[in-house]
Amino acid sequence: MIDELFSPLLLRSGQVLKNRIAKAAMEENMADDGQLPGERILTLYRRWAVGGAGLLITGNVMVHAEALTGPAGIVLDQYAPLKPFAEWAKVAKSGGGMAWMQINHPGRQVPANMPGVAWGPSDIGVSLGKRSSRFGRPTPMTPQQIDDTVTRFAITAHLAEKAGFDGVEIHAAHGYLLSQFLSPLVNKRTDQWGGPLRNRARLLLDIVRAIRIAVSPAFAVAVKLNSADFQRGGFEADDARQVIEMLEPLGVDLVELSGGSYESPAMTGRPADNRTQAREAYFLDLAKDLVKTSPLPLMLTGGINRRVTAERVLYNGVALVGMGTALTLTPDLPRRWWDHREADRTMEPLTWSDKALAATASMARVRHQMRRLARGRNTKPDTSPLLALISERRKQRSALRSYRAWLAGIGKSKAN
Repeated sequence: MIDELFSPLLLRSGQVLKNRIAKAAMEENMADDGQLPGERILTLYRRWAVGGAGLLITGNVMVHAEALTGPAGIVLDQYAPLKPFAEWAKVAKSGGGMAWMQINHPGRQVPANMPGVAWGPSDIGVSLGKRSSRFGRPTPMTPQQIDDTVTRFAITAHLAEKAGFDGVEIHAAHGYLLSQFLSPLVNKRTDQWGGPLRNRARLLLDIVRAIRIAVSPAFAVAVKLNSADFQRGGFEADDARQVIEMLEPLGVDLVELSGGSYESPAMTGRPADNRTQAREAYFLDLAKDLVKTSPLPLMLTGGINRRVTAERVLYNGVALVGMGTALTLTPDLPRRWWDHREADRTMEPLTWSDKALAATASMARVRHQMRRLARGRNTKPDTSPLLALISERRKQRSALRSYRAWLAGIGKSKAN
């Protein structure tokens, strides 16, 4: 009997993943000088590469140097040197798996203290109650800025292939720019990018088309999409179903399903409604319905820690199992599953009453584990979330000074 978890997956581009386990994207926030991947990123991905996953998807790589989710974000644009990215791709593929680069634009989800731009489909800011001031009010994008954004995604994808990556994943979930355009709560435009779902999906679809032109047929193109935003009147499962159908004729290989945003952080393990009460495979109930009609293979990410859960996900028709936090704690978990062993490290979800703060602390705790791996150390799941958050903010302040200086420097160089 073939073990489905360790069976190959053939994608429409002709690419073959050696098994059904993927390291899902997690934002590392570990850029070196020049917003580039450096030795810490290489050490981290070296650990994951030998861990047995068939696919490694990088954390956010930003397509616009003036729009970052955080000051230590990595940027790949037309001005970036390619060598550091080629080294990253080589290391990520060194264990025999494939490596895809997740590419993203934050839109309005840019911290208020960051230089650069905060754009959105409309001028509706991130709503976090008393913490809303953490983000600036976005400027509605002009048609020219929208067209330029399409070009930026295509350039980054082209450069990713040139660097040696096997594919890209376009981030259209978690409340970032493309997710903002998809959301009827955020997108209040009355032009060709607003109103009906097909108009709200136009930016995503145009980006997919532009990327497919910019890369070779054998290069994989995936999309990360919310199964739902978990906000009343927002992007829902039926919207996701329709967007997947729109993506099918455009040469997309795979759609990864997740959910939530900064305003409703279901992706961090915090239950958003009765469809995400499970401690593992948060979005499986939604995925089971989407699988029935999806013309594309689906990947599910969110709270998968045990082999039995991964097998249940595949049993329900999902093609690929994505894991994030579990692989920051046990980077060789796929190999352990092959040997019928489980992780010996787990991390309890945070249940703080302040949802926004709990989500931020959860991400800080995960980054703390990634930094330990990047220093060649073992993980420490019992790290205090409060201490992780304090440490993260200290690092962010230092990174912000570096990013401000770098952005000012490239601005001057472009002007000369």
